[in-house]
Amino acid sequence: MPLPVPNLDDRRFQDLVDEAKRMVQERNPEWTDHNVSDPGVTLIETFAFMTDQLIYRLNRMPDLHLLRFLDLIGVSLLPPTMASADVTFWLSAVQDEVVTVPGDSQVATVATEAGDPVVFTTQSALRIEASRLERVMTAAAEGNPAERSEDLKSGVPIPLFSNEPQPGDTVYFGLSNPVPGGAVLLRVECEAEGVGVDPRYPPWEWTAWDGDGWAPCEVGKDSTGGFNRTGDVILHLPATHAASVLGRQRAGWLRCKVVEPDLGQPPYRQSPKLTSAVASTVGGTTRAVHAEVVKDETLGLSEGVPGQRFLLARRPVVASDEPLVLEVAGGDGWQEWREVPSFSESGPEDLHFMVDRNSGEVVFGPVVREASGGLRFYGEVPPKGAPIRIRRYLTGGGRRGNVARDSLTVQRNPVPFVSTVTNRRPASGGVDGESVKDAAVRGPLSLRTRYRAVTAEDHELLAREAAPEAARVRCVPVSDESAAVRVLVVPAVAPGDDGTIEFAHLKPSADLLARIARYLDERRCLGARISVEPPFYQGVTVVASVVARRRSTPEAVREQAREALYAYLDPIYGGPDGDGWPFGRPVQAGDIYAVLQQLPGVDLVEDVRLFGADPITGQRGNPVQRLDLPGNALPFSFGHQVRVTGSH
Repeated sequence: MPLPVPNLDDRRFQDLVDEAKRMVQERNPEWTDHNVSDPGVTLIETFAFMTDQLIYRLNRMPDLHLLRFLDLIGVSLLPPTMASADVTFWLSAVQDEVVTVPGDSQVATVATEAGDPVVFTTQSALRIEASRLERVMTAAAEGNPAERSEDLKSGVPIPLFSNEPQPGDTVYFGLSNPVPGGAVLLRVECEAEGVGVDPRYPPWEWTAWDGDGWAPCEVGKDSTGGFNRTGDVILHLPATHAASVLGRQRAGWLRCKVVEPDLGQPPYRQSPKLTSAVASTVGGTTRAVHAEVVKDETLGLSEGVPGQRFLLARRPVVASDEPLVLEVAGGDGWQEWREVPSFSESGPEDLHFMVDRNSGEVVFGPVVREASGGLRFYGEVPPKGAPIRIRRYLTGGGRRGNVARDSLTVQRNPVPFVSTVTNRRPASGGVDGESVKDAAVRGPLSLRTRYRAVTAEDHELLAREAAPEAARVRCVPVSDESAAVRVLVVPAVAPGDDGTIEFAHLKPSADLLARIARYLDERRCLGARISVEPPFYQGVTVVASVVARRRSTPEAVREQAREALYAYLDPIYGGPDGDGWPFGRPVQAGDIYAVLQQLPGVDLVEDVRLFGADPITGQRGNPVQRLDLPGNALPFSFGHQVRVTGSH
């Protein structure tokens, strides 16, 4: 069966003839003879035949022509966007001096027979500062810090919290200097007296001072059982870690604070005691993007005429906030030229150029003959024979860069004293370049909006232009009476190996939200208020009971059912059509029955129950058959449970 061919115009010969005759009746009522013998009707049929042939050819218009028409209205294909990830460089041993990982260092996945490795490049240099532990202080809830460093040095065990620990009790560890973005190893010796807690989930939070407040630290490892045994705690510090004065002591402070335990988790009943502690820097984290850097690439020699075009050696050029800079050799050295989105406002002396990031084509301004006969130059013309080079650009991008965690393990640029590298979280944000099909849909919309946000569809279209790496964008009004709207942004997040998505990864970055907000603010209607934010995520737990087919393994059926549930309720790739769960669509038990029943290993779905859940606290509601979602909400799978019994 051939693929269906869409019709740009579905009118046929007889439709055109009938339409022309109706127009005759409206505009020339004195023409009453509409028989085929009338010469006027013969002319109508002749022109209808010719128009029908044009429509036939139009419906078979190739992509090349479509691209040319889109180019006439100023529409170009959006380039791919780069996935990004935090990569951690681990030291081979504790160092006494600063270890620097240069900017533009490359890390990659392991090469396989299936394809080439995925290469990431660090965005800036990373300084891994050496540090040591100098101060220890403790403070009761709402109390002042007390110096305990001398007691610790003398070997006297010190209680870290109150005799009966309360939320707010705190222990402070002061480093010799701040370690921005560093991984700090805190090695402690403790007495097992902090009874009551689950050693796997101690009720504490780690933070570090960043100059404005206490910023959260990620705990990469904890083998102390909540300060109940000798072990190590590895903390990943924020990139803004700064020194401060606490209790008249200046240091790079870390804070461990007792908090209310999670639901179902026990609190401390007695305080743990610390007998010794040391700290050192064991690594550092920086941001890397799925792209390779090309520097000082020579494009060629100028011919000294307007409208020159040069091709870059590597393409596509990925979208980024970094402007491209072109350099043209002259008598006083290299002269910088600036990239512009169009030449409409360029004058004869403006050093401007344009770049088609998909094709990698660099274009200089044209010259246009005006009605008076004069010539109008849109941008300066590079001197004849002058070498032209581009200072720096990034190439790569696409969905291929959304790699899983612990995938970036190969150092392409070895660094002294650095042994290994890895990404602790999955990379996200990689989106393939726009297809001709998508551009054909966007072209008419851009003509309608004229780069002004009026309707909800306008806000969504412009938000995608500002951030093509976003997986989904939705605009919803705050209320019928208000001029305020919410622009909901879902980042591109790749599911893990088990098909699940971590809830924290569904929160868009502050930079992404700010970029969309700035872009829309320049194009909003007067008086309109726009809030750019993530959607509300309603946690959903499915508890189902199924009967497996004969010769089917219950464990395999259970895993198959869980994967199907996570895939169906995925906010990005799930839903009935597989392109993301529709905003505000309720989750119904009947849909879950259908999803499970079509699995090859399932003979019968006996029962399905839905539970609303809080993804943060884990608290679940009562079983229901339907979960209603507001218009700004998407479902989030939270701990599905499937019971499988054998077929009788």
